[in-house]
Amino acid sequence: MQKAGKFITFEGIDGAGKSTHIAYVAQALQQRGITVISSREPGGTPLGESLRQILLQEKMHLETEALLMFAVRREHIAQVIEPALQRGDWVISDRFSDASFAYQGGGRKLPLAKLEALEQWVHPHLQPDLTLLFDVPLAVARERLDATRTLDKFEQEQTDFFAGTRAEYLRRAAQFPQRFRIIDSSRAIPEIRKDLDGLIAELLVGEQDE
Repeated sequence: MQKAGKFITFEGIDGAGKSTHIAYVAQALQQRGITVISSREPGGTPLGESLRQILLQEKMHLETEALLMFAVRREHIAQVIEPALQRGDWVISDRFSDASFAYQGGGRKLPLAKLEALEQWVHPHLQPDLTLLFDVPLAVARERLDATRTLDKFEQEQTDFFAGTRAEYLRRAAQFPQRFRIIDSSRAIPEIRKDLDGLIAELLVGEQDE
């Protein structure tokens, strides 16, 4: 019987540095003979990528933003995530529903009950096997953002927005400790990768035990 794949998500406020490590984890898994599908949200499908530009650049009503995020997610699940997991592939996604709770909930203050209703509607039986939360102090994140590319509408938000976003991420991690691992992303890259190597080893042991 073919084993189901695993679903790993990378989360963190803008400037946390998570994107730096996605390719590393994907390559480490591929070197162990695992087929890895790397994707992102918003995005992941042709429709999702088209809506990504709108979501990251255009101002809109808060509820419209949340609904569009979950619409993109529904397509992503149907077209990419579920088919890959059923094939036995592993999926790595740069953000998933925890990001909606953090950004639209913690940052923009949309009532969490509305996000919980959308989550239950869009993916009632699907949650990541592992969520890596890359956490940094707000000052470090802002310094990194200021030193990089042109910023999207979320990256241009003020400190109180990111404080709320980070707080909600940490609340989610406390609520779901079985799937969250918090990575101190203020450290040097080699130190972070040592943690990631350990987490990959844990997942692979779990795979052998199934």
